Amino acid sequence: MNVSIIGSGYVGTTIAACLADLGHDVVNVEIDEGIVETINAGEAPIHEEGLAERIAEHAGTRLRATTDYDAVRETDVTFLCLPTPQADDGSLDLTVMRAGSESLGRALAPKVADEDADDHLVVVKSTVLPGTTEEVVGPILERESGTAIGDGIDLAMNPEFLRMGTAVRDFLEPDKVVLGATSEDAAATLRELYAPILEREGTHLVETGIREAELIKYANNAFLAAKVSLVNELGNIAKQYGADAYEVIDAVGLDSRISEEFMRSGLGWGGSCFPKDVAALRAGAREQGYEPELLDAAVAVNDEQPRRLVNLLESNFEAEADDGSDGSPLEGARIAVLGLSFKPGTDDIRKSRALDVIVQLEDRGADVVAYDPVAAENVRTKHPEFEVEYAERASTALEGADGAVVATDWPEFDDLSFDGMRRRILVDGRRIDVDEGALEAYDGLTW
Repeated sequence: MNVSIIGSGYVGTTIAACLADLGHDVVNVEIDEGIVETINAGEAPIHEEGLAERIAEHAGTRLRATTDYDAVRETDVTFLCLPTPQADDGSLDLTVMRAGSESLGRALAPKVADEDADDHLVVVKSTVLPGTTEEVVGPILERESGTAIGDGIDLAMNPEFLRMGTAVRDFLEPDKVVLGATSEDAAATLRELYAPILEREGTHLVETGIREAELIKYANNAFLAAKVSLVNELGNIAKQYGADAYEVIDAVGLDSRISEEFMRSGLGWGGSCFPKDVAALRAGAREQGYEPELLDAAVAVNDEQPRRLVNLLESNFEAEADDGSDGSPLEGARIAVLGLSFKPGTDDIRKSRALDVIVQLEDRGADVVAYDPVAAENVRTKHPEFEVEYAERASTALEGADGAVVATDWPEFDDLSFDGMRRRILVDGRRIDVDEGALEAYDGLTW
C-alpha cells in the first residue's frame, strides 16, 4: 500500500520506518529540510532502539522524505502525525494540526476532483481530545479540498501507544490496534494496512467510533499515570512506617487484578505523553463541567516526588551537619545525578524528573555532577541555567561524590561501582537492579 505520513517527529518517523519494514511504500512529508535530508541519507533523526537500522535499510527504496505536500496524491492513506503541544492552561495547542490539515486538504484537491481516482483516507494519529478529528480536522479538509468527508475523502482516528525507548517494538508487537472510522471502507483499508500486525497472536483489534478512539488513548495514559502515583503514595506511606516499600509493592503486584506493570515506586512519571495527556484530559473535563479530582491528586503526588527524594538524600546528611548552620546540609556537597532522560532508551528530556531533582539540589546549594549515556547534551543545550558538571561516565560522576541519586534506570547502572565516592550515600529513585551481594561489599553504603 502507498502511505504518506505528515510529520517526521518521534511518532511519524517511527511508524514510517515500521510500515516500510512491513512492505508498504512510505513517504514522509516534513517541513524541516534537515530532517528530510537525514532520512533520505538513511539516518535516523531521533534516538530509538531498532529505528536506525530500519531507516538505513529502506531509505531510497520503500521509504523517502520530502517537503512537498503534493506527494500525498500518489498515496492511498495519509497519517497526520503532528505535534499537539500543551498550552499554558493545560489544553491542547492545535496550531500545527490545523496548518497541516490545511496543507493536506489543498494538496488533495486535484485528486478528489478526479472522478476516476479512489477515495483518499486521512488518519489522525496524533493524540487529540474527543471531537477534534470530526470537528477540527474534518471541516478543514472539506474546506481546503472542496469535497465532503465521505465523498472523495474518508476520515479515521488511529491512536498510537508508543513508548519512547521501545517504540519500534510497540508498533510491530502491540497489545492492541484501535481503529475509529467514519465508514467501513476506511476501517477495511486500515485492517489491510495493519494485516501483518493483526495476524500476530496477542494483538487485539478494537474497532470503534472516532470519539471513542480519541478518548481511549487518554484513558490509557491517565490510568497508567494514576497507577504510578498511587504506587508512589503507598511507597511514601511505607517509608513513614519504616517498611520496605519495594517488598510491599512487589507483593501487591502478584494480584492478577493489579499486575506488576508500572508498580515501581520512585520519582514518578514524565516524558512527552503522560504529563501532556493528563493535563489535556483534566482541562477538557473541566470544559465539559466535570472536576477530575482523582487525576488532580495523581498529578499532585507525582509533582511532589522529586522533592521527597531530595529530602531523603538530605536527611542522610543531617546527622553529619552539626555546625548550627541554618542552611541545607547539602550545601557545598558534591552530588551525582545518574540519568537525565525521562526514561531509559531515549534522549528525550521533556518533563524528566531528573531535571526537577537538579533544581531541588541546586536550590539547596549542592554542586551537581550529572551523567547520562545519550541525553546529557540535550540538557546542556536546553537548560543553560543549570550550573551542572557533565561527566563522560557514571564512574566519573561518582568519583569524589558525597552522595548520588539514580534518576533514570539505564541498564548500565546495574553494575555501578561506588569505590570512588567520598561518602557512600545513594538514593535510588528508579529501583535499579544492583546485586544486593555487591552492595554489601561496600561498607558504609547508605542505600
